[in-house]
Amino acid sequence: MELTAEIAAYRAGTGDPGRLVGEFRRAVLLVPLAEGSTDPEGGLMSAVSGGIRWLYAFTDEEALARFAGARGEADREWPYLAVLGARLTDAVVPEADGPAGIAVNVADADGSMLFPPVAGIVPDACAVDVEGGLGDVA
Repeated sequence: MELTAEIAAYRAGTGDPGRLVGEFRRAVLLVPLAEGSTDPEGGLMSAVSGGIRWLYAFTDEEALARFAGARGEADREWPYLAVLGARLTDAVVPEADGPAGIAVNVADADGSMLFPPVAGIVPDACAVDVEGGLGDVA
């Protein structure tokens, strides 16, 4: 099952958390570059909420286009990287300054999903719920 189907099943109450995380890790996600950047060295687009940096990721170009439209920025170019979910959590999240998670398809009211910085999703050293990790976020 693909990630969007797993998200739908989980949101409907019939999904399995392990399958959801597995599909997330296997999925190729589109991650927009930070505003004004045209190369990955400029960083990835994200937002901070509740002390957590949320990296934006999308399952396809249509989901990214809905996000651009929701921001009123559909008329500009949106450069992005195609990245495995596992690479986001295992390599990118540890480079963030503080706790970081992944926000998938955030413009889709019925199809979005947050993958927070907790054990089983991000490395334990980056998890807020693991002793020796990043600790509690206030």
